[in-house]
Amino acid sequence: MAATSAASAADLAARPYTKAPVIAEPIYNWTGFYIGGNVGYSWGRSSDTSTLTNGAGTVLFTSANRANMDGVIGGGQIGYNWQVQNWVWGLEADIQASDQKGGRDFLCPTAVCTPSAVLLVAPGPAVPVSLDQKLEWFGTVRGRVGVLATPRVLFYATGGLAYGEVRTAETIGAGAFGFSSSTTKAGYTVGAGVEGVIAGNWTAKLEYLYVDLGRVSGSFVTTIPALGGGVLSSNYSSRVTDNIVRVGLNYKFSGPVVAKY
Repeated sequence: MAATSAASAADLAARPYTKAPVIAEPIYNWTGFYIGGNVGYSWGRSSDTSTLTNGAGTVLFTSANRANMDGVIGGGQIGYNWQVQNWVWGLEADIQASDQKGGRDFLCPTAVCTPSAVLLVAPGPAVPVSLDQKLEWFGTVRGRVGVLATPRVLFYATGGLAYGEVRTAETIGAGAFGFSSSTTKAGYTVGAGVEGVIAGNWTAKLEYLYVDLGRVSGSFVTTIPALGGGVLSSNYSSRVTDNIVRVGLNYKFSGPVVAKY
């Protein structure tokens, strides 16, 4: 029995040592095309200056104020990433539907915008004005640059072109006169976000964007008699900005790379 145990031990000692195989785990490679969708909320602002003028173009009244244009947004994005060691560079374009809308009211006081009503004795009536605006849709085309906190988690900054359609509707004189128009404007956007691999080729992201579409402006003429002659005209000039927070889901078309040992 002892001889058998000794023989077995000697046989094991004579065998060559074999290292256990290393199983390579996939390391996510961010290079490649991707497509996805997103949903979020936007806190928009319209900083407006409106004037009421008479037929000679004389400014009778000016009102300046801000209005909120908040609402839900959602859309899709497409892009391409290049990974260089721990850095990821990319281009992304997105298009968004928007429910952002808001407005403000102001009043041209008695005897300021309209002529006297009775033989130049009774002062002209006050004139109410209501301005409503809606961001119908918008999109961006942006560069992205980020650093990998881990092979599967990316922190990035982004910025580039923004564009969108703003619809403006205005009523003047207790709703007796009104008009609406739509304007497509281009501006800029900057922001930052974090994106991480959740499973296979799927990633999820959380992103913030600041958007500035610049100024939208317009005017229209009523048939309301104006102080100083002619009829009353309304003119607006509004700067439209946005603060956007959204979450997104992306699918990348190229797969992970197996690590080499």
